[in-house]
Amino acid sequence: MPKGWWPNLRTLALFVAVVEEGSVGAGARRVGMAQSNASRAVAELEESIGLALLERRPAGAVPTPPGRALVGHAREVLESVDGLRDWAIQTGDAPPTRLQVGASMTIAETLLPAWLAAVRARVPGARIDVSVLNSAQVIDEVQQGRLQLGFVETPHVPVRLHVRVVQEDELLVAIGPHHEWASRTGQISLRELAATPLVVREPGSGTREALQELLADHVPVEPAQVLSSNAAVRVAVAAGVGPAVLSELALRDHLARGHLLRVPFEGRGITRPLTAVWSGPRRLTGLAGELVAVAAAT
Repeated sequence: MPKGWWPNLRTLALFVAVVEEGSVGAGARRVGMAQSNASRAVAELEESIGLALLERRPAGAVPTPPGRALVGHAREVLESVDGLRDWAIQTGDAPPTRLQVGASMTIAETLLPAWLAAVRARVPGARIDVSVLNSAQVIDEVQQGRLQLGFVETPHVPVRLHVRVVQEDELLVAIGPHHEWASRTGQISLRELAATPLVVREPGSGTREALQELLADHVPVEPAQVLSSNAAVRVAVAAGVGPAVLSELALRDHLARGHLLRVPFEGRGITRPLTAVWSGPRRLTGLAGELVAVAAAT
């Protein structure tokens, strides 16, 4: 290595992206660089260090042992730079921070309002714009860069996104007060649940994915109704359209008031993670870091 060599931050960010994405082309797209320039930058990095950092394969590229070591050091450097930039913004005369956030339905209805209030108390003048979508849509918007941060209910998150589980949620079977199951004792079997037309959320929602996993060993019948919000599902269940499997968070108040009833089902309770997702640097800073910290501590 030449004496006095100093790393180029853009090249380090590119190299980390190449390793995480699995190819030079995909890494280049993530950092907004032409593939030809990215290939040249990686080659120059290898030449300056004097080591082969990538093993090129027909299906992509994998890091060599020195390349894996470099990725670890590069992430530390990039996180430190993010921290420096965040400090400069906070100590300068920068305008109020703004954040684009997406949240799945259950989180947006039950948890996010309190999280936002806590963050705004910590950072007066901060502006947080919220998009309420299903989990699949939130993940897509974060991947496309249209959202800086997302909160989802599904465990099926692409590996190229960073994740942090902030809370857990339980799924319950709910019925209307006059449903035939209201007078039953004991548990409903998963086989019977699968054979019952249910009121369900739309495909792509974390709640729908969790239901599919719950009934994975059975062949469910066609749903009684497919709806795109928890509120609509609750109304349909209360009206007697059919049972539903929903988040405990989405059902809590309605169960407490007797508008809906909980029916126990066989097996262990089904829990799912509530997860923050983001792209870019692994270390969250600024308003996004504040919001995730509040969510995990609440």
